[in-house]
Amino acid sequence: MVETFGFTHLSAGDLLRKAISSNSENGAMILNTIKEGKIVPSEVTVKLILKAIESSENDRFLFDGFPRSEENRMAYERVVGIEPDFVLFFDCPEEEMVKRVLNRNQGRVDDNIDTVKERLKVFTALNLPVIEYYSEKGKLYKIDATGTEDEIFERVRPAFAAWRYVF
Repeated sequence: MVETFGFTHLSAGDLLRKAISSNSENGAMILNTIKEGKIVPSEVTVKLILKAIESSENDRFLFDGFPRSEENRMAYERVVGIEPDFVLFFDCPEEEMVKRVLNRNQGRVDDNIDTVKERLKVFTALNLPVIEYYSEKGKLYKIDATGTEDEIFERVRPAFAAWRYVF
């Protein structure tokens, strides 16, 4: 999506892991929160995202894994001052998500069955209101996330086309 549509990819998870590895002031708290399968406080994540936005030469961003809660959404919109043009929701059965995470072999501390299952519970409780919010505003594109990466990407194209991001 980044290559095809010219966006800068900002992964909330990558930004948080970078903060951990750089021994930032919040690194230990971020690590402990992630280990528990919980969501890092919105203020911390939004500040990392804002710093990444400000250091980019691009003005088009594809956020990955954010917002994950209504608190995240409201903090982002308050601090950054804008809403996203559209939101992609990759819908995937739980058993497939667990399989993918456990097979990605990235050596991440939170890639174990207990943490993954806890993250899915947290996701269900906190993320569904965000999905409903953007759906009600007509900004949500629900994508079937089963199949190969190429198959899923072809399902994503119409969302970008609808917002005139296809060149």
